Amino acid sequence: MKFERGTTNKVREKTLEWISTTFPKFTKILTTGLPEYDDRVDGWRVPLHTKNSKLLLVGEVRFDREGENIVEVTKKELITDRVNKFKNHKTKNKHKSSTKKLFYPAPIPNHVILGDAIKVLEDFPPDTAQLVFTSPPYYNAKPEYSEYLDYQEYLDFLRKVFVRCHNVLSEGRFFILNISPVLIKRTSRSTSSQRIALPYDIHPILTQIGFDFIDDIIWVKPEGAGWNLGRGRRFRADRNPLQYKPVPVTEYILVYRKRTEKLIDWNIRNHYNSELVEGSKILGEYDVTNVWKIHPSSNKHHPATFPEELVRRIIRYYSFQDDLILDPFAGSGTCGRVAVEMGRRFLLVDNQPKYFELMRKTFSNLIPQTTRVDYDIHEEFQQE
Repeated sequence: MKFERGTTNKVREKTLEWISTTFPKFTKILTTGLPEYDDRVDGWRVPLHTKNSKLLLVGEVRFDREGENIVEVTKKELITDRVNKFKNHKTKNKHKSSTKKLFYPAPIPNHVILGDAIKVLEDFPPDTAQLVFTSPPYYNAKPEYSEYLDYQEYLDFLRKVFVRCHNVLSEGRFFILNISPVLIKRTSRSTSSQRIALPYDIHPILTQIGFDFIDDIIWVKPEGAGWNLGRGRRFRADRNPLQYKPVPVTEYILVYRKRTEKLIDWNIRNHYNSELVEGSKILGEYDVTNVWKIHPSSNKHHPATFPEELVRRIIRYYSFQDDLILDPFAGSGTCGRVAVEMGRRFLLVDNQPKYFELMRKTFSNLIPQTTRVDYDIHEEFQQE
């Protein structure tokens, strides 16, 4: 939709006039953000923030399509309370510079490491990874894979790993987590099974570490994929109210970005190699919605593996060619195989010797001999 030239400036000026009339004592504190046309309301939205911090939204003024009349505003009392709360808050901008500075990643080759990710990632510098994609181990749902003393110990462990991921991830780049609620089977006929809302407990951990939530993608599996869990069979047989339990056929793909004041455009414009950026463009069909229908995968050597198609989409949408993809819970190494296929590098960490050897064997057969892959055993796993 085309608008008369100058509409953006017009609604901004009208908003500033509204501020001076409505909040005369805040004229030196309150200002506008960038006006944007929103086709959902067929009108203009003008954000309000304090002059010393563009990140803290204190309100909004909405105009009609022509930008002539104000049709809705945030409650004045709420704006006043927010301004008083945030007026002394100053946005930190450690990276402000008058000259353009290109981003260069740490020159790290493909790497597979046997070790504890908490300790392993301490050895790597900032800008090691440009994308983290992982699925943490199940909480006591599959004893053959992982076992923890209690749920809090499990969350504390994940926090430590995610902190290390944050430290090595480049500014403004993406941390993506495949996760779902976990079903703990009942121990006897007199007890109930327990379904733990893991995604909702992990979200506050990630935001506290320094990640901003971006998107939730729903991975949908074919109907019947979760029937082996036994969930819902009682209701199917008896059809009594209160016993209803749907069979889960979805998982979350939670998308976060390492917190920064820089827009995503900065990561594109300041990349050291414009040819890699151009070569990474998404051509042809792509996923328009956040619902992805992908068949699950299986591996006789590992109880929980990524489907290659899922990894392929994540790498395609959230990285450039030659970026390094980090998976701190690498398992069978799907992220590494797909990364090489798509012209990226990888850093894979796992604390299970059998999976380390599985990756070494698999990669020797599937990854071209011309592609360098280093295999290391972290010191605490080395035999004396």
